[in-house]
Amino acid sequence: MIHPTAIIHPNAQLDEGVKVGAYSIIDEQVIIGRDTVIGDHVKISGKTIIGQRNKIYSFALEIGHDNVIREFCTFNIGTIDDGGVTRLGNHNWIMAYVHLAHDCQVGNHTTFANNASLAGHVHVDDWAILAGFSGVHQFCRVGAHSFIGISAVVTQDVPPFVTVAGNPTSPHGVNSEGMKRRGFSAEEIMAVKRAYKKLYRSSLSLEDAKIAIKELVAEYPKMESFLDFLLQPSSRGIMR
Repeated sequence: MIHPTAIIHPNAQLDEGVKVGAYSIIDEQVIIGRDTVIGDHVKISGKTIIGQRNKIYSFALEIGHDNVIREFCTFNIGTIDDGGVTRLGNHNWIMAYVHLAHDCQVGNHTTFANNASLAGHVHVDDWAILAGFSGVHQFCRVGAHSFIGISAVVTQDVPPFVTVAGNPTSPHGVNSEGMKRRGFSAEEIMAVKRAYKKLYRSSLSLEDAKIAIKELVAEYPKMESFLDFLLQPSSRGIMR
């Protein structure tokens, strides 16, 4: 159903079942997937592709499937410096006033609480949680299953499974509760805790910690993402 006050460009592509609320504006190059609901007073412009079954409230924009995006979120489009695309994956929960800056890459099943903000070129992996009023510096990476505490200011990469909090922000252990909810076994959680100790609670250098963690990966394959994260190039360095 398209509200009679909505303005939709003739060249915009709306799939079956799309609903557009009162006074919303859909510009020429927009593509909207099946059964997506656009609320009242929403303006969607630029080369925007929206997947299926999304719910978009006023002043919000997203890319992917089955996301929930609440009021007054702002998502900037990509720039020529980084491929030109800002991406949000699937099944994400984006609360009010969240900001995703240009060229951010957000995975699946993430949670952004109210007023969480990403600066440009930030990568957030699957199942990460950002608490309210947290912020992430440009070019940082946030690993899968990690947890960023309320009002934390992240200026370096956060490895998978790690909880960071405070301001200045620092590591505060493993997100074991999140791992339990995702179906990780007690043995796998313990292995991540062992890797955490190698990285944060020993006198090992980062390079020596990588070697020690590699030995754990041979026994617990699910930890491979932890090691891979540490081995990838980093613009900001690993938070320690």
